[in-house]
Amino acid sequence: MWIWMTLASAILLGSYDILKKKAVTRNGVLWVLLGATAFSTLFLSPCLTAGSLNEHLRLVLKAVLVTVSWVSGMIGLKLLPITTASTLKATRPFMVVIFSIIIFGEHLNLWQWGGVVLALLAMTLLSISSKKEGIQFSKSKGIAAMAVSILAGVASALFDKHIISGMDPLFIQSWCNLYITIMLALCILVKALHDGKEREKFHWDWTILAIAVFITGADMLYFFALKQDGALLSVISLLRRFSVVVTFVLGAIVFKENRIKEKALDLAILLAGMVLLVIGSSV
Repeated sequence: MWIWMTLASAILLGSYDILKKKAVTRNGVLWVLLGATAFSTLFLSPCLTAGSLNEHLRLVLKAVLVTVSWVSGMIGLKLLPITTASTLKATRPFMVVIFSIIIFGEHLNLWQWGGVVLALLAMTLLSISSKKEGIQFSKSKGIAAMAVSILAGVASALFDKHIISGMDPLFIQSWCNLYITIMLALCILVKALHDGKEREKFHWDWTILAIAVFITGADMLYFFALKQDGALLSVISLLRRFSVVVTFVLGAIVFKENRIKEKALDLAILLAGMVLLVIGSSV
C-alpha cells in the first residue's frame, strides 16, 4: 500500500511544481508560498492537537528545513527553465543515499553504485545542455538556489524518518504547516520593512489555492506511506522523485521550453539510475 501512496504523492507533487511556476509569474516567491501554506494550514487545522514540548521543538526544526528548501527551490524555479529545475530536483534521492552512507553507515551494492554513476552522468550532460541556454552551473543564482533547496530537502527527508515513528502523520503535517506559515509571514514582514515603498504587492491568483490542495494531498500521502510497516525511506524518496516526469512533460507542453530532447535524455538517464537504486534497495 505504501508504494501506491508514494506514487500518488509523486503525481500530485509533479502537478504542484507546474502550478508554482505559473503562480510566480504574478507574485513574488514568498507571497506564493505564504498563501499556499496558509490555505494548507487551514485545511489541516482540525488536526492541530496538543503535543509535548519536545515534539514541537522537533517540528519547528522540520519546519525550518522545509521553509529553506521551499523558498530556495521557488527562487530556482523562477530563475531556471522548469525542465532544468525538475531534472535537478530528481537528484535528491541520490543525495539521500549518499548521506545515508555517511550518517547511518549504510553500504552500497553494485546496483546502487550503478545508479549513482548514471546520476553523475546525467548531471554532467545536463550541465552541458544548460550551457547552450546560457546557464553556467558554477555562476548561476538559479542553480545555487536549487542546490540549497536539494540539500535542505535531503536533510528534511532524513529527519522525517527520525520523527515519524513517535508521531501521528497528520499531527506532523498540520503543525509543520502552521510553523512554516509563521516563518514565511515573518520573512515577508522583514522584507517589507527593508524594501519600504518598493515592497512587493500581493495579487490574488486561484493558482495559489490549487497549490495548497495539491501539496496538502501530496504530503498527506507521503507521511502515511512513511508510517506504514515495512516502508523504506530510500525507496519512498526515489519513487516520490518520479514527480519530475509529470513536471517535465507538463512543463514542456505548457511553457514550450528549448532543448527538450537533450534534457529528456538527461532525465531518462537519471530515471534509469533511480531504477537501479530501487533494485539495489530490494535485493
